[in-house]
Amino acid sequence: MFDGYVGHILGGAVLTLKTAFGSMLIATVLGLLGALARLSPRWIFNKPASLYSTVVRGIPDLVLMLLVFYGGQQLANDLLARLGYQGQFDFDQFTAGVLTLGFIYGAYLVETFRGAILGVPKGQWEAGYAYGMSASRTFLRIVLPQMIRLAIPSYTNNWLVLTKATALVSVIGLQDMMLRAKEAGGATREPFTYLLVVGAVYLAITSVSLGLLKLAERRYSVGVRHGEL
Repeated sequence: MFDGYVGHILGGAVLTLKTAFGSMLIATVLGLLGALARLSPRWIFNKPASLYSTVVRGIPDLVLMLLVFYGGQQLANDLLARLGYQGQFDFDQFTAGVLTLGFIYGAYLVETFRGAILGVPKGQWEAGYAYGMSASRTFLRIVLPQMIRLAIPSYTNNWLVLTKATALVSVIGLQDMMLRAKEAGGATREPFTYLLVVGAVYLAITSVSLGLLKLAERRYSVGVRHGEL
């Protein structure tokens, strides 16, 4: 029935997972740094972070994907030419996809982490200072563990959305399972069949992810009374 194309599509699923994990890693770093910048009293930090969060969330993912893949290459080559470099710099599809998705969802995680940090009582910061801790140590040892518990529900939602958004990388030619399903559907003239396979794989990935992140939420909620912030 599937003419051997299912294995081909599942091979693309591995690349899809690599794209999702790489993107989420970048997004997490950008989100955390952006959240701290937004909470900074210094405008030189909070204004750019606020602009990043607002602008990126207002532009469609597909538009940003194409801008980074095509516009980013041209911008990099123009810059290199001005510096006297004669070669050509090319973004490969995987790098472009990971960087773009990480950049996009970093903007969403800025708000996720900012809200979680604000959800930690101010008294926790004051307790750290009272023990002689610096601001960075207070954040890492006292605030961060509590912030993670508060951030996990929204973080889970962003991860699920990002995982599904990896299908967008097919438009720049990355051989993920979406592009492979299109190729299989075109070759067999049964596109609906292979799109169902892709949908089932995405559902399996998101279901497993949801279960694992729920376990993480329970782990960070140990010792916390229900309804307590």
